[in-house]
Amino acid sequence: MKGVETYQETAVTTQNKGKLVVMLYEGAIKFLKMAIREIEAKNPEAKGEYISKATDILFELNTVLDTEAGGEVATNLRKLYLFMGRHLSEANAKQDIGKIEEVIKLLEELNQGWKAIA
Repeated sequence: MKGVETYQETAVTTQNKGKLVVMLYEGAIKFLKMAIREIEAKNPEAKGEYISKATDILFELNTVLDTEAGGEVATNLRKLYLFMGRHLSEANAKQDIGKIEEVIKLLEELNQGWKAIA
């Protein structure tokens, strides 16, 4: 098992920045889909954990934005990440699958753009 963990860590640390962003988006999407399944299964604790993981990813993406170098694109991404974070907070409190699906859609669109760049 240690070999698998080492491989995963190495895979993450050797990817270029564009591929890392794609991996982060894909992780957030995966966690949000899992959160939806947990809402449907009436398991609020697990739902909260998955939404929290996706929110952590959004927080990290927001934190590393360079608004000086990225200009308007970075500023707009920041606004979008903050919007998605608020949306997920509301979804978590209200068990709102629709809000989670909206965030998934936004993340999927962003992910397609990053995949084209990376």
